[in-house]
Amino acid sequence: MVGGTAFRQTEITMDSGNTAWMLVSTALVLFMTPGLAFFYAGMVRSKNVLGMLMQNFSAMGLMAVLWALVGFTIAFGDPGNGGLLGNLDFVGLRDVGPDLGPEFLGLTIPFVLFCAYQMTFAVITPALITGATADRMKFSAYLLFIGAWLVLVYAPVAHWVFGGGWLFELGALDFAGGAVVHINAGAAALAVVIVLGKRRGWGHDAMPPHSLPLTLLGTGILWFGWFGFNAGSALGANAVAAQALMNTFLAASAGMLTWILTERLRDGHPTTLGAASGAVAGLVAITPCAGFVGGLAPIAIGGAAGVVCLLAISLKNRFGYDDSLDVIGVHLVGGLLGALMLGLFADTAVNELGYDGLLFGGGAELLADQAVASAATFAYSFVVSLLIAKVIDLVIGLRVSPEQELEGLDRSQHAETAYAFGSIASGLGTIVSHGSDADQRSTADV
Repeated sequence: MVGGTAFRQTEITMDSGNTAWMLVSTALVLFMTPGLAFFYAGMVRSKNVLGMLMQNFSAMGLMAVLWALVGFTIAFGDPGNGGLLGNLDFVGLRDVGPDLGPEFLGLTIPFVLFCAYQMTFAVITPALITGATADRMKFSAYLLFIGAWLVLVYAPVAHWVFGGGWLFELGALDFAGGAVVHINAGAAALAVVIVLGKRRGWGHDAMPPHSLPLTLLGTGILWFGWFGFNAGSALGANAVAAQALMNTFLAASAGMLTWILTERLRDGHPTTLGAASGAVAGLVAITPCAGFVGGLAPIAIGGAAGVVCLLAISLKNRFGYDDSLDVIGVHLVGGLLGALMLGLFADTAVNELGYDGLLFGGGAELLADQAVASAATFAYSFVVSLLIAKVIDLVIGLRVSPEQELEGLDRSQHAETAYAFGSIASGLGTIVSHGSDADQRSTADV
C-alpha cells in the first residue's frame, strides 16, 4: 500500500534523505498526468485531441483544490481507525504542516509533503477514466463527475487501504494503488460508459488512433513517472524503494514483450500501440505488488498482465460496452490480476512488514484477503459511480449532442482545434498559385 511500510514503522524522526526522495517522487507522479494526457490523446481522432488533453489537465486543477479542502481529511483523518472514513481533523489543510503528522503514519518526512504526494494520486486516478469515456462526454459533466467521485469514492477507498481503514485491518496489501487507483478507476469507468452509451458509429466505423507517436511519448512519460508512483510509495529512500523500482521496470518490460508476442501469434504482427499498451498493463499489475515481491516475480506478474489484458479488451465487443481506449481491459483487469498475484508472490524476505503469499509458504489467507479487498473496491466504486453518473445525466446531461459529437469535442466544447494544417495549406496555396476556392476547401477538410 502507499506508505504501507511506513504505517508500521517505529522511528518517527525527520530524515532529509527521505524528504528529498519524496519531493522528487511527488514531482514524478504529477508528471504522469500530462503523460496520461498524451497517451490517450494520440489514440483518439484528431477532432477530439484537445478535448482529451483538457480533461486530463483540468484534473490537475480541480482535484488538487478539492483534495486540500476535503479529500485529504476524508482519506487520512483519524488514520488507523479501521473504519470507513476519516474525520475532519485536516479539513482545509488544518494542522497539515512541516511536522511529522499523526504517529500512526510513522512518517519521516514532513506531513505536508505526504499530503502533496497523496494529492498526485488523487489527481491521476479520476483522469484514468477519461480513456473509457473518450469522444462523447460533456466537459462540464466530466468536471462534476470527477469532483463528486473524489469525495464520494476515491477518498473513502483511500482511507480503507492507505489510511488504516477496514481493508488495512483485514490484512490486504496494496503497496501503491492496485485497488485504490486501478480497480477503483476501472470500476468507475465501466459504470460511466454504461450510462454514457456507445460512440456514434462504434462497431462499424473505423476509429483509428490519429497519432501513435503521441501515444508512445505518453507511454514513456508514464513509465518514467511510475518510478515515483511505486518506488515513492516506500515513503523513503530505502531498500524497499529500490526493490519497487526494479520490480516496476521488469514488469513493464515483460508486459510489453508478452503483449506484442501474443499479437504476433494471434494477428501476424506486433504493433506499436500494443507495445505501449503492454508496458502500461505491466505497470498496472505490478503497482499493488511493487514493494512486496522480488526476484523474477515481477516478470511473471507483468508477463501475465500483457497476455490477460490483451485478451480482456475483447470483452467489450462481447458484452457491448464502449470502452474507447481500453481502460477497463487494462486498468480494471490489470489491477485485479496484480492484486490477486500478490497473494501468490508476496515475500517477507523482500519486505518484512508484509505477509508471505501462497508460493512462499504463507498459505491462502493473503490471497483470500486480496480477493475480498478487490471485490469490495470494485462493488463500491461501480455502484456509487453509477449513481453519480445517473444523477448528472438527469440534471445536465452526461453526453454531448449528436451534432457536437460529429463536430468533435475540440470545437464543440472548447472552440479550438489541435491542428491548423488546413489554414497553413490554404495560405501557402494563396501565395504560390492563388488556388481555387474548391482546392482550398478540400485542403481545409483534410
